[in-house]
Amino acid sequence: MAISISVLVLLLILAVIFLRSGGLKLSHALVCALLGFCLASTSIAPTIHSGMTATADIVGSLRP
Repeated sequence: MAISISVLVLLLILAVIFLRSGGLKLSHALVCALLGFCLASTSIAPTIHSGMTATADIVGSLRP
């Protein structure tokens, strides 16, 4: 649960930065958000979630 909240916060921060810099229009952000909600309700959502969890585990296990 903590990983998904962290990813959500990171994506939200990136979206705000892109909106303020003019690189992302509000309509594009809304389309991306709607796509995320649609993907969450499909059968591919568990695969995406497990892929993100595996990636977070790999990144978390790296030592500088």
